[in-house]
Amino acid sequence: MLRDPSTKYRPFPQIDLPDRQWPSKTIVKPPRWLSTDLRDGNQALIDPMDAEKKTRFFDLLCKVGLKEIEVGFPSAGATEFDFISGLVKTGRIPDDVSIQVLTQSRRDLIETSFASLVGAKTAIVHLYNAVSPAWRKIVFGMDRAQVKQIAIDGAKVLRDEAAKQPNVRWQFEYSPETFSTAELEFSLEVCEAVMDVLMPTPENPIIFNLPATVECATPNIYADQIEWFGRNIRNRDSVAISLHTHNDRGTGVAAAELGMMAGADRVEGCLLGNGERTGNCDLVTVALNMYTQGVDPKLDLSDIDAVVNTVNYCTNIPVHPRTPYAGDLVFTAFSGSHQDAIKKGFAAQEAKNDTLWEVPYLPIDPADLGRSYEAVIRVNSQSGKGGVAWVIEQDKGLKLPKRLQADFSRHVQAYADETSRELNAADIWQLFERTYLPHADDRVELRDYEESGTAGQRVFIGRVAIDGEERSISGRGNGLISGVIAAIAESTGPTLDVVDYNEHAIGHGADAQAAAYVECRTAAGKTVFGVGMDTDIATASVRAVLSAANRA
Repeated sequence: MLRDPSTKYRPFPQIDLPDRQWPSKTIVKPPRWLSTDLRDGNQALIDPMDAEKKTRFFDLLCKVGLKEIEVGFPSAGATEFDFISGLVKTGRIPDDVSIQVLTQSRRDLIETSFASLVGAKTAIVHLYNAVSPAWRKIVFGMDRAQVKQIAIDGAKVLRDEAAKQPNVRWQFEYSPETFSTAELEFSLEVCEAVMDVLMPTPENPIIFNLPATVECATPNIYADQIEWFGRNIRNRDSVAISLHTHNDRGTGVAAAELGMMAGADRVEGCLLGNGERTGNCDLVTVALNMYTQGVDPKLDLSDIDAVVNTVNYCTNIPVHPRTPYAGDLVFTAFSGSHQDAIKKGFAAQEAKNDTLWEVPYLPIDPADLGRSYEAVIRVNSQSGKGGVAWVIEQDKGLKLPKRLQADFSRHVQAYADETSRELNAADIWQLFERTYLPHADDRVELRDYEESGTAGQRVFIGRVAIDGEERSISGRGNGLISGVIAAIAESTGPTLDVVDYNEHAIGHGADAQAAAYVECRTAAGKTVFGVGMDTDIATASVRAVLSAANRA
């Protein structure tokens, strides 16, 4: 790398727009969406989609709610042409969906594009030619007038070919390709020359796609370009401004959002951001960013995993686990402090009287996207007591008291360090059973018991196995738990004092279980915890005390 990159690269110039309005604007409604997964996305793949995959992807786009879908480049070859014409002929296109095809500004290519759409009810033909200085000079060797004439000639062919199929509701899109690196005045001049040919109206406006073909500046500059164009294009009510951002600088989504604030009407991109080089605008991210601000994007992403799986199958590109909203780990916390905040957030959410979402670290409710809460908190060596407690509660319904959470967390931490891997719910439950619930190494095992006496004076009589030998023990107390503690102290030891006791039901109905938790202190000052579970709450509390005795 150069120590002085200014000798090779120059900063992108600012746009002269001192009274820009977009910074104070807010996105309050969704744009028109165009998916270009089957065209721009497809041409970016190492192995382009075959007809089966393209058809499956098209069905997904319709299911999600896309009403405008760019389905291909029909003049590119027989595969593209046959797929597009097949969609039309088989009636696969819903009545409220407009398919779009792309063509360069050449008569033969335009004619082929129209031929692929014979029989369509409605269609958009997208014409483009590059207009920026680098392309004029390096690629084409043309001046401004010659580049402008290419656009005009193409628009005339569009007009004439559309007239040959009057039963189709035609819409036209024109793209001054490389708009973001072209002179604004020249882009405007070319677009208005195209308007002179196609004569758009407010009822059937022309779509001007203003692409950041290669992202070369910060997104605020793109927003300035969009606002400038919108202010200066004539007959603005007969024009739909469409954004087509790329992600070369990593700000494709931001550029699209600022472009909408700057007055754009339409956003083009791909589900999950596939596209040339670093990708196109990620439509899922833009839509769900809107959703988290209380704006309905008019796209159905309630089964985000189905979207991810289909995109992965059709493109053979894995979705990164940290991809916004769609990645496997985006709603997952491993950090103890994060887990504790999320756990408390869910508890507060349940206790609220309103439905407004307010959970730390989760800008969106995973359930809205079809995700379960089980994966929100996952446990490894970085996890804390809140995360461990969350997994136990979600998996088994146990609501561990705070000090028991801390005690069990130490066991989990040690096991995670020992195994050097993430612990799943089964690992954690197995460790919980081994630590607190009855197992073969216990000194005392409950076989049966009975209780008698009056209020304030209870007698516990238990049939237990002590070191494998069955015997009867008994004790008196002011309640069942104190009677059990007395019986243990008089028979096998140890002597315990109860510090804290909690109980709750697990589930609902006649078959619901009960859980009891006891925190005790031994004569030597050691703290031990016990857990008991049973269909009867009294029996659960007896088991909890015996669990604590075994731990002691």
